[in-house]
Amino acid sequence: MTVHVRYFASLRERLGRSDDRLNMEDVLTVTELWSRLWPDTPLPPNTLIAINQEYADPGSVLRDGDEVAFFPPVTGG
Repeated sequence: MTVHVRYFASLRERLGRSDDRLNMEDVLTVTELWSRLWPDTPLPPNTLIAINQEYADPGSVLRDGDEVAFFPPVTGG
């Protein structure tokens, strides 16, 4: 199973890269995916998550070919 992970805005800057590809044997939730990629970095509070360009929550289960995006909350006026 392959998942494409993308990081945006300040998360991209903080992590030092814009994306990852992860090949995995088992089914993962978004939280488990983050922990596998960043074991020493907790998921920042209020981080927005999208799976295949639709908002999702940290407990969402991933499927083969999914694109997961992490980005900080957006403010505007």
